[in-house]
Amino acid sequence: MQTVIAFIVVFGSLVFFHELGHFIFAKRAGILVREFAIGMGPKIFGMMKGETLYTLRLLPIGGYVRMAGEDTDSVELQPGYRVGLILNKNNEAEKIYLNQNVQNPNVLFLEVERADLEKGLWIEGYDEDDQFVRINLSRKASIIENGTETLIAPYDRQFNSKTVGQRAMAIFAGPLFNFILAFFVFAFIALMQGVPTYEPIIHDVVDNGPAETAGMKAGDYVKAIDGQPVEDWQQLSGTVQEKPGEQLTLIVERDGQNIELKMTPDTLVESGKEYGQIGVMYQSPVEKNPLKAIVFGVTQTYDYTVLILGLLGDLITGQFTIDALSGPVGIYKATETVAQYGIYNLMNWAAVLSINLGIMNLLPLPALDGGRLLFFGIEALRGKPVDRQKEGLVHFVGIVLLMILMVVVTWNDIQRFFF
Repeated sequence: MQTVIAFIVVFGSLVFFHELGHFIFAKRAGILVREFAIGMGPKIFGMMKGETLYTLRLLPIGGYVRMAGEDTDSVELQPGYRVGLILNKNNEAEKIYLNQNVQNPNVLFLEVERADLEKGLWIEGYDEDDQFVRINLSRKASIIENGTETLIAPYDRQFNSKTVGQRAMAIFAGPLFNFILAFFVFAFIALMQGVPTYEPIIHDVVDNGPAETAGMKAGDYVKAIDGQPVEDWQQLSGTVQEKPGEQLTLIVERDGQNIELKMTPDTLVESGKEYGQIGVMYQSPVEKNPLKAIVFGVTQTYDYTVLILGLLGDLITGQFTIDALSGPVGIYKATETVAQYGIYNLMNWAAVLSINLGIMNLLPLPALDGGRLLFFGIEALRGKPVDRQKEGLVHFVGIVLLMILMVVVTWNDIQRFFF
């Protein structure tokens, strides 16, 4: 149960912030957002607030923000429809009832001849006296059918009516918010636990290793190696690794005195390469400082971004196989392991996943945010949009391929962890 809760919280947070980015910048651009969904598939819970339906859906494989004017969004009135209209004080229709009895004495029934629900905002047709009339629509009018109410979307509130920059920002904001979330999580962890100083202070010494044999003790501060000053732990570790089997002279500070130690690193072989190892353990001292916590958040986000991009490059060049990828099952099992080591480790894991989600969504592949941004770039260069049907077909093919990839990755995860 603990793992289930941890997975739901981690996954929900990543998806929520990703979709929140889309939502905020869509609203800033004046786009009507019809639905803000966490999860996919059947609806578990829904709440209408303002003009947006907020839903929680069954399958934990993503989420979405449904904007007016996108391919999945359409509100139409066909000729011949018999509708019931409720007018406001300005004699504008604010409620449009389809194919049902309306229990309201003020309803105006109309057989639709023509309608413009986007630009002109009017309905023309014949009333009960067989008179041809035109009724203007409120900009906030809604169509009600079988108890479901859908707002109309004036053209200036539709996604495709906005500039390339506004549309691109509404899409880019999703991955951007994943990076922002990672930064805040890393900064919060640093604020609570302190920022590592990476001072070259020995935390512990391995029994019978080169360091212990040379007389090194826990608490020693390494100041120099072979006459070269040591600034931080990374420099110390790197120097030792580069010199397997070579005698090193270390100057360490102990109880206010400098002591000279000579040791020869053992040789460790990994992936065909030799590395030096002297047998010490490290745990960086920490410093609680808000400004350094902010810097730490930035550097950690940057470092993990570079690392993930490097792994992605290895995948493209064939140095990293698809078997190393993880889907929802693999992420669940990893979350199970990480959760055993405490809340801060779980938060760190969530931040890394958030960066991963941001990068994956920015890949210029159909159906992903990066694919849509690619089409916006083409539109900006051409001065006109790509044909909507062609773009829609490309994204559809992309969705199918992504679903196939997800099935393959999930099956690999199931075989790896359960068979």
